[in-house]
Amino acid sequence: MEKKEELECCVVTCGLPLNANYWDNQYQNNETGWDLHQVSPPLKLFIDTLTDKNVRILIPGCGNAYEAEYLLDNGFTGVTLIDISSTLVNRLKEKFTGRPIQILHADFFDHNEKYDLILEQTFFCALNPSLRERYAVKSFNLLNTGGRIAGLLFNIIFEKEGPPFGGTKEEYVKLFELLFTLKQFDTCHNSIKPRQGNELFIEMEKKNISTDLVKLYAVSGITCSGCKKTITGNLMKIENIEMVSINSDFTEVMVVSSQPVALKKLREAIASDSKYHLNETKF
Repeated sequence: MEKKEELECCVVTCGLPLNANYWDNQYQNNETGWDLHQVSPPLKLFIDTLTDKNVRILIPGCGNAYEAEYLLDNGFTGVTLIDISSTLVNRLKEKFTGRPIQILHADFFDHNEKYDLILEQTFFCALNPSLRERYAVKSFNLLNTGGRIAGLLFNIIFEKEGPPFGGTKEEYVKLFELLFTLKQFDTCHNSIKPRQGNELFIEMEKKNISTDLVKLYAVSGITCSGCKKTITGNLMKIENIEMVSINSDFTEVMVVSSQPVALKKLREAIASDSKYHLNETKF
């Protein structure tokens, strides 16, 4: 697979319009095959271990929010839901009328509050894989020091184009390990039957790293995996850079360093080819 990928010289993208209209249509037409109609058993078990009922919890891409309902029923007071679908958000506001919960119609990547815990349940897998580096950085920025991500990731490569989009433990570990301490990252033992053996239960704690040392940059000019390797190698030669991760459609690069690195130095490192351009991304 690696060898084949190296021969490809094109930008990879799923080509699906995974925007607010897409998700509105899914809910309006009841095309919600991912819906469990209950709190996810692994997340229920995890929630039962939480003792601080005031912990600030974010559930992004929350769907019908069975986990939120379970949290409220068990006395949690700091739950926030966020989803891009206005159809879903209106339903949730009606469902949870009068209950102590914040429900936001917004894009996860535009959100800027702080949380102690992000519950992950079919949000990561619903995103275009090109957004995974952005997800890692955004989650890191949204969490308080010592905050955690907990939940489920698919440990399978799907035959059909997503969503949902799958992946492997190896690629997830590579994505998250410099930003988070991986407390649990194992095959889930209590998945629902259709997902048995195909889910990882994850629990990751935010490392004590300054946000100034975790940067996301827009990159252009990369047209193949050979270019990607060249750019990655050149950036990794810079003193104090610890990690470089370029997304699947070659448009963004996540850089983690032990000391601040000037944008000028990054640009100089890739200047061997004038087609490569780099700019810091704000989101």
